[in-house]
Amino acid sequence: MKTIYKITVLLLIGLASNAQNKNIIPSNAKTHAEISVKNDGKWDNRKYIGGTYKSVDKLKVAPEHTDHSFDIRYEGPGWESNKIAYRLYLDWRNAIDIFGKKTEAIILPQVGQDGGPSYHEMQDWGSDILNSGKGIGIGSINRYLNNEKMHFREVDSTIAKVENKTNESIVTVNYYGWKTATDKIDFTSKLTITPDQRYTQHTIQASKEIKGICTGIVKQKNTEFLKKESHNKKWAYLATYGKQSLVPDNLGMAIFYETNTVESLEDTELDYLLVFKPTTKINSFYLLGAWEQEKHGIKNKEEFIKYLDEKLAVLNKKSKL
Repeated sequence: MKTIYKITVLLLIGLASNAQNKNIIPSNAKTHAEISVKNDGKWDNRKYIGGTYKSVDKLKVAPEHTDHSFDIRYEGPGWESNKIAYRLYLDWRNAIDIFGKKTEAIILPQVGQDGGPSYHEMQDWGSDILNSGKGIGIGSINRYLNNEKMHFREVDSTIAKVENKTNESIVTVNYYGWKTATDKIDFTSKLTITPDQRYTQHTIQASKEIKGICTGIVKQKNTEFLKKESHNKKWAYLATYGKQSLVPDNLGMAIFYETNTVESLEDTELDYLLVFKPTTKINSFYLLGAWEQEKHGIKNKEEFIKYLDEKLAVLNKKSKL
């Protein structure tokens, strides 16, 4: 009996230890979210020197952090399904980028590790496939006011959190004291991805009603702009399709939105923007990428439009995907 008791205790201790280990991902997982930050190094101006990456559940962004500081692995939180992966630049750009996946396995834990291959080069799993540049990427948040797009250059503090549940993975970012023009607000962004889906539900909320909160799709060459808004229906989409990936090959990007939440559609030099009506209420929309090299991927514009129309029909019937 003592032997059995001892084995049971050891098993329970092992299970508890595994549950606390953030790097352990269930073998059957179809979604994953993570944020990985360096420690044991030091700041040299706004670059982080030395140190090793450690995955954490929550991170307050260092005041020194900016683009290409190298303190956060692949520059911000990442989230993925078995279809596609995304990352958010957790700096002034605040753009969402796409990692194209050629596998249905979880890949983010291996991406951007020190000493590993560059995610800008094609790997067995895929690669970074979107060049956001100074654009908005796909489905992220900026502010558009007086024909100017305003980023997140002035923020008192930014806190990011990740959660992995049985049927979804979530990234939540709280921006405190985001200053643009003469306004200063708090802003919450919640990004949720589910198994077997390409789309991410993006839920946002501002602490004050201000004009110009926007999302959108970065413009690329060799693409066609697509838009559909059904009469007397709540939901619509805007999208682009063409050889706009970094490969280059076919990539579709889309945003589904509730028509009554949008004030205007702006065709700017860098982006197609959806400008939301001022509100402090919670607002949700959906962003997605569809890359032709993904397993069972969408190969052409006709397939992409069919896919979008099917999702739009679901939204207009159920108000959620």
